[in-house]
Amino acid sequence: MSRKSEKIAALIAGCQGAPFDPHYLGFFACFNQQLFYEAHDVLEELWLAQGKTGANYAFYKGLIQLAGAFVHLQKDRLRPSVALFDLAAANLTQYPAARDGLHLPDLLALITDWRARITSADFSKNPLTGAVPPILSLPR
Repeated sequence: MSRKSEKIAALIAGCQGAPFDPHYLGFFACFNQQLFYEAHDVLEELWLAQGKTGANYAFYKGLIQLAGAFVHLQKDRLRPSVALFDLAAANLTQYPAARDGLHLPDLLALITDWRARITSADFSKNPLTGAVPPILSLPR
């Protein structure tokens, strides 16, 4: 087992026993603690395991890209962040309004809002600096 796998296992340990895969729930737990890179890693393991033909392939990819957009914001990389917000939205809009306990219109509104915060300032201000970070509603 790699160090990365050990870390992911530790992150999802508290997400067992729920109606959803612990990797999926671990994504939300990490994201809501502003552990965006870890959120990406946790869900990536599930995304890669299902393969390109899986029903949730683009859904998980969009969530991973969303986390990646916030990783770029944490590193003050505004243009790559917007690019990932755009990719995340494109992947998530392929699904109906509700998917695996997640209300996608709310998530897409969050993406639109954070993208606009960057572009409306002409890429000159990082909206994550001094702002309340996003919180995603946990799936039910």
